[in-house]
Amino acid sequence: MNSLEDSIGMLVTEQNNSDTFNIDICDTNELVEMINHEDQKVSFAVRKQKRQIAESIDLAASRLREGGRMFYIGAGTSGRLGIVDASECKATYGVPGEMVQAIIPGGRDTIWDASDGDEDDFNEGFRQIEVYGITFKDIVIGITASGRTPFVLGALAGARKTGAATVGICNNPHTPIHEIAQITIAVITGPEVIQGSTRMKAGTAQKMVLNMISTGAMVRIGKTYHNLMVDLLANNEKLRDRAGRIVAQATGAGEEEARSVLRACGYHVKTAIVCILKACKKEEAEIYLDECGGFISQIVK
Repeated sequence: MNSLEDSIGMLVTEQNNSDTFNIDICDTNELVEMINHEDQKVSFAVRKQKRQIAESIDLAASRLREGGRMFYIGAGTSGRLGIVDASECKATYGVPGEMVQAIIPGGRDTIWDASDGDEDDFNEGFRQIEVYGITFKDIVIGITASGRTPFVLGALAGARKTGAATVGICNNPHTPIHEIAQITIAVITGPEVIQGSTRMKAGTAQKMVLNMISTGAMVRIGKTYHNLMVDLLANNEKLRDRAGRIVAQATGAGEEEARSVLRACGYHVKTAIVCILKACKKEEAEIYLDECGGFISQIVK
């Protein structure tokens, strides 16, 4: 074995899983049981990193609150999961599209067809920090199951040079990403059902962590009222219907009143809620929200 093969063999995510060794000869019910049994381990592995996740949420929220941006950077499954999470933030929380972004080696063309070798380019990852104009105001979150993908490490190294906050998410202990990122969330999910197929448990863990970081950060910058998504973009019939239900639920108003006020507020959920709870006009509600940084709970406490 050469040194590269040796290092691959040492990765937990690349080891063989003895519990699924016979997956190709068992019946389908047993196959499903094997996969389900392995998936049950993921949430427990994530739980062990809850302190690091909480620290990452506070770090992200501090940058977003001051006008910074959050970037997910990853390759393969990790990169695609970053794209999924980033793309949902605008619709769910009404943030500008540039606030949460995702970068993958090879660009958007590789979403469907993985790039050939781009993830091995440390310098290209480093260069992307300049391409996206990342500065000390921003936060960069590198995602790599192995914890050593050169493109991701290069991006984190470039981000550190600018003074940007950095977080690493990986699925192996004691990896190079630990040495570069300010905070490393290492969710040790163990060997995969199919050896090396890190789109499975490792990918599931990464998605859970990204859900926590983006959701937690949005809560911390005032994008929810209690557990309601009060900054959603109501730009289609389904979302306008959801917005009406949210206004009614948040205020105790009847559905007809909630929808009427919501329409008068241009389908801005927060404004409609404040209008009803403070018995005020749209312009007054907007002032209240501006003065409290968008935190409804501070207006109606």
